Amino acid sequence: MSKTVAELIAEANAQIGKVSPNDAAAEAAAGAAVLVDVREPVEWEHHIAGAVQVPRGLLEFVADPASPKHRPELDPAGRVIVYCRSGARAALACATLKDMGFENVANLEGGFGAWQAAGLPSAEHHDGI
Repeated sequence: MSKTVAELIAEANAQIGKVSPNDAAAEAAAGAAVLVDVREPVEWEHHIAGAVQVPRGLLEFVADPASPKHRPELDPAGRVIVYCRSGARAALACATLKDMGFENVANLEGGFGAWQAAGLPSAEHHDGI
């Protein structure tokens, strides 16, 4: 039986934790978590400074320690907080990471929009700079 995207997101959210923007900022500032931005490159004009930017479509390749595309910031034993614009893609990404053996993953509640609404700092990406 097929599932709708809403059902997939609901199932993902049921198996992962959420973290508020302020708590995520505190964890990242303390070096206790890595923030992963799974939005598409065209969405990266504004982002959370220091976040690892991995488009959702490449997540499995970048997260897998056995992959040549692996980014060492994505440690299956470490704390990983994932975000997108509003939280839906991040929920799916968190569920994927859990399936890959990441134990301590969380979705940034409300996504980058909630981060900005909380008045937390963001950075700008400039091509070629």
